[in-house]
Amino acid sequence: MGESPEEGVTWAKRFSGNKGTNHHTSLLEGRFVLNEKILLVEGNRSDHSSYGDGLIKRGYLVETAPNGNSAMKRISDVDPDLVIVDAASLRTSGKRICRDLRQVLGDIPIILIVASNGEPVEKQDPINKLDKELVLTLPFTLQKLVNRIKPLLPIEGKQVINEGPIRLDIEHKKVRCMNQSGKLTPHLVRLLQILMEHPGEVVEREVLFRDVWETEYTVDTRTLDVHISWLRRIIEVDPRHPRFIKTIRGVGYRLDV
Repeated sequence: MGESPEEGVTWAKRFSGNKGTNHHTSLLEGRFVLNEKILLVEGNRSDHSSYGDGLIKRGYLVETAPNGNSAMKRISDVDPDLVIVDAASLRTSGKRICRDLRQVLGDIPIILIVASNGEPVEKQDPINKLDKELVLTLPFTLQKLVNRIKPLLPIEGKQVINEGPIRLDIEHKKVRCMNQSGKLTPHLVRLLQILMEHPGEVVEREVLFRDVWETEYTVDTRTLDVHISWLRRIIEVDPRHPRFIKTIRGVGYRLDV
């Protein structure tokens, strides 16, 4: 969409002209979140089977990286829900890869797959000294891996929408963007939802205020500016120089994804 105020006004008239209709219907128009995303870090070895195909068949979205450096470069683009480091296929302990990934992943879970050296896993130093990582020792079945994955993935409600890197869970009032996440108030949920339902379109201040706060009084909309500021603190890397929620001066706001 273009950036001209006229396009925002056109949308505002169409939106306000449908007052009383269910504005949540656009959730049925292809923006429901798809499956959970897994970043699989694994090497290519003829004597070691990949878990990628099996996880895809189980319904997961799987992105792969051949080594730790590649995984670090792909984190921001993939924005995974979980990372699997198959150290056994990489001929490494996986310790350094996990620690490097942890610095950028925050609380996103990591599963580390290691080869058995004949000792109980609790004695396999230094792998077991890693914090927050779940260690699985070969051999094990795909089903066991899936069983370990499920409790680590975020629990999401039925109304979850994606737009670009932004994922909004309406039911649980949570948002995630570029490895950042936060809880939202009902007003923030509705505000972000409207912007996500109309990416690239300029939405007038009065329209946002009227729909979010359910009032016809739109003379003083400074509360809207405060809520936009709060949203930016949650989803923007640099709230002072927003990448996603743009101010169209004198008109309203636009979500760029």
